[in-house]
Amino acid sequence: MPREPKKQEVEKEENIEEAEEIVEEKAKVAVPEGWEPKTILGKKVLSGEITDIAEVFAKGIKIVEPPIVDVLLPDLEREIIFIGGSTGKGGGIRRTPFKRTSRMHKSGRRYSISTMVVVGNKNGYVGLGLASGPPGKHQEVIEKATNKAKLNIIPIKRGCGSWECSCGTNHSIPFVIKGKSGSVIVELLPAPKGIGLCVSDEVKKLMRLAGISDIWCKTRGSTQMRINLIKSAFNALKKLNTYKIKPEFEKQVGMTIGKVE
Repeated sequence: MPREPKKQEVEKEENIEEAEEIVEEKAKVAVPEGWEPKTILGKKVLSGEITDIAEVFAKGIKIVEPPIVDVLLPDLEREIIFIGGSTGKGGGIRRTPFKRTSRMHKSGRRYSISTMVVVGNKNGYVGLGLASGPPGKHQEVIEKATNKAKLNIIPIKRGCGSWECSCGTNHSIPFVIKGKSGSVIVELLPAPKGIGLCVSDEVKKLMRLAGISDIWCKTRGSTQMRINLIKSAFNALKKLNTYKIKPEFEKQVGMTIGKVE
């Protein structure tokens, strides 16, 4: 009669199959070329121990390596905010992605350029970064701002807080919120479905990458200073995570945090 396999042998075979599945899953993760993690979080992400960015925010771990975001959010997109401008012959300003500033020295004027970048997955995660550098190094400054935006990435609370809609989906924000930077104050209000993004063109980039499709906005202060305008809008989205919300209200507005499958 054929010998029946022992219980230990069956368990070993099952463990081997599980290990092969884990190796296959790790192989699917796209790791940036030449990345050697220096933090505990980076090593856990590289080994496949942490595969969801929501787990990082739930534990309150600070992200200090941009490749961590690249691995956990592979569908990340980037937009450059037009913060600069040059005057034309007939007046008005032609907006540019770089802002040039100068400071006076004994040897003469010294110039520098700065740019602002927004990154997001259009599904509940967004980050903002501002960087500066010497003129002529435009691509390096953009990459520097992109890395800063990845380190500043935050989850976004979404829902339907508009009394005109009450559909219970995550197309807007759950409640009214204010943000401030410099003299600019931005107030974001929930909007019903179909309204769209009733904000300026540059703030639209931030909202679109955050995964918000309907919103109203009120602004005060020197809104022509686009750096402060975008910062205050980002600050308002960040403030959404600071409020404790009752479970009944969460169900009522259909609130979600971060990525939604």
